[in-house]
Amino acid sequence: MLIDSHAHIQLSQFDRDRDAVLKRAHEASVSDILVIGFDMKTSLGAVELAEEHTHIYATVGMHPHDAKDLTPDVLKAFRELAAHPKVIALGEMGLDYYRNLSPRPVQKEAFEKQLDLAEEMQMPIIIHNRDAYIDILPILEARHGKIRGVLHCFTGDVELMHRSLAIGNLHIGIGGIVTYPNAKDVQAVVREVPADKLLIETDCPWLTPQFRRGKRNEPAYVHAVAEKIAELRGTTIEAIGETTTRNFHELFAH
Repeated sequence: MLIDSHAHIQLSQFDRDRDAVLKRAHEASVSDILVIGFDMKTSLGAVELAEEHTHIYATVGMHPHDAKDLTPDVLKAFRELAAHPKVIALGEMGLDYYRNLSPRPVQKEAFEKQLDLAEEMQMPIIIHNRDAYIDILPILEARHGKIRGVLHCFTGDVELMHRSLAIGNLHIGIGGIVTYPNAKDVQAVVREVPADKLLIETDCPWLTPQFRRGKRNEPAYVHAVAEKIAELRGTTIEAIGETTTRNFHELFAH
């Protein structure tokens, strides 16, 4: 069995065929899906889906692109939503210095506030990090031992992977990028990451694996991610499924 630890199937890209998408995921041995919120609307959508399906769980949080929208009222709403039994993590939260759709100081403030909430509620976090290691790692290192979660869509090199894991209680989320021929850094990370720190994801509808690149991604395609990881680590897809499923349940104890 496989678990897609990062999906956005609450989005409009899935409105026409969401039931068929879920059916294909089941047929591809995807046992559970974690639907990630990244603003108020998508967080509410994630919770709604989780309420409708036993094998779907939700997160709530504010993406760095929309950091300016993290008002006290929104943060209060996230705190209330986080108490829902199907909400098992906060995020995605973090920093994005690639697009800079919110000013960097505003991104950092929103990230810190959500980290405070995660500490308060003792919940794991989903971390978005794009071209922001220079700031995101010091912020996380300052909370050594106080947080746990996953660095989603990890694209750093082996050195950054080791520095990230040294913070403690963080996992490395690997998605479709690992299947791209030029993704040498990510492939090197996959070979070296400790087995108990590995998670698999799609980030659908984006980052579709190589075999369907250019098309909409969906949870069933996490099978291609696990297959590539198994190849790189010299093991079987069954072993990767077993390991990452265990890691998921241990991190997001629910």
